[in-house]
Amino acid sequence: MNNVELKKKVAETMDNIINAKGFAAPVDVLIDIGILSRKDYDDWRSGRVPYLERVCRANLSKLSLVMHEVRSYSAKNSLKPSWTAYMHKGKPLRFSKSSDEKIERSYATHYVQKKLADQP
Repeated sequence: MNNVELKKKVAETMDNIINAKGFAAPVDVLIDIGILSRKDYDDWRSGRVPYLERVCRANLSKLSLVMHEVRSYSAKNSLKPSWTAYMHKGKPLRFSKSSDEKIERSYATHYVQKKLADQP
């Protein structure tokens, strides 16, 4: 998939996820566009994979593009960012090999429709 197709696919996927659940997580997008399998995601969540990017079926350039497009879509559609802890047995799960805080925070940020975010 070229970058133009990937950008379009991310936007369509974000639309579908937001309409279905009212929020979207980057991992949901990665699964829906075929970069991350459900099995690999489950293995990561269970602590059997050291970091999420290791099992993604895309290079870091494509992953970076997907993450950028998720953030761009969210800004254009006035979604509220909400950091979410991903834990296993009381320890945080890693998303990237580098464990760079900015990258980790980006993967762990969910984007919520304002009307849901504003409910008590």
